[in-house]
Amino acid sequence: MPVETFPPDCSAEAVSGALARDGCAVIEGLASPDAMTQVSREMAPHIEATPLGRESFVGRQTRRTGGLIPRSPASHALLVHPLVLDAVGLLLAHATTFRLHLTQVIAIGPGETAQPVHRDQWAFDFFPFPRGYEVQCNTLWAMSDFCEENGATRVIPGSHLYDDKLEFGVEDTECVEMAPGSVLLYTGALYHGGGANRTDGVRMGLNLTYAVSWLRQEENQYLTTPLEVARELSDDLLRLMGYQRGAYALGYVDDLRDPLEVLRGAGGEPGLGDLPNATSKLRRG
Repeated sequence: MPVETFPPDCSAEAVSGALARDGCAVIEGLASPDAMTQVSREMAPHIEATPLGRESFVGRQTRRTGGLIPRSPASHALLVHPLVLDAVGLLLAHATTFRLHLTQVIAIGPGETAQPVHRDQWAFDFFPFPRGYEVQCNTLWAMSDFCEENGATRVIPGSHLYDDKLEFGVEDTECVEMAPGSVLLYTGALYHGGGANRTDGVRMGLNLTYAVSWLRQEENQYLTTPLEVARELSDDLLRLMGYQRGAYALGYVDDLRDPLEVLRGAGGEPGLGDLPNATSKLRRG
C-alpha cells in the first residue's frame, strides 16, 4: 500500500487522519528547497565532524548529527511549522502536552546497507504500549532527493497497529521517494527503516521528532542547547523543547516554579499545574 501524499495547503485533520489510519503520510513541498539548503549549510561542518556509526543499526556509512537548535537557526521554522505541530497535536491529543524528542540530520553515505526494520518507540526501553496508543510522532524532511537507489526511508503502512516486536525484511516495506522540502510524518509505532544507498551520493534527511511530555526525551535538549542560547529563543520553541510542565505535577522547578519563568528570571505563581484539567481527565477515566 503506497503512502498517502498531501499538498502543502492540506489540513492538519487530513494528515492526522492518515497517521491514525496508516501510521504515515507525506506532505509534498512543505518547505522550499532553499530552506533545506540553508539548514545543510549551517550543519555542514558539524556533519563533517560527526564520526560514522559503529554498528549496523545506526549505519556504518551513516552520520547522525544532532543539536539542530543551537547549530542551525534555519531549522527553527521547521521545528515549529504550524501544519506539522497541529497534525502532531491531533495525533497525541490524549496527552496534556507533547515536546521535542530529538533533532538529527541523517546522512546515509554510499555503500550503506538497509537499516533493520524497527519501531522508534522501542527507545522507551521496549515498553509494550497498548496497540493504537501513540506516544510519538516523527518527521523526516528531505534535504536531498529521496529515491529507491540512494537510501530513501522504507515503511510498512498500517504496521503501527501490528503486534509489537515483529521482524520484517526490506521486501515487506514501501519506499518513500521525496524531493527536497517534502516531509514524511510517521508514528513511533510504525515499522520502518532507512534504505540501502547504492549511489555515489549522500542521502540527507532532517529527522525532527516529537513525543508526549511524560516520556524522557531521546536528545537532552537542556544540555544540547546552552542556557545563553536558550534565553534568546522564542517562548513557543522553549516550551516545545520542554521548558514547561509536562502534565499536572511533572517538570516543575524546586518550589513548584514554572521552568520557563525560571529560565527567563521572571516571577509567577508557583504550583503543580492545571488541576481542573487533571481532575477532568481523572473523572473521564
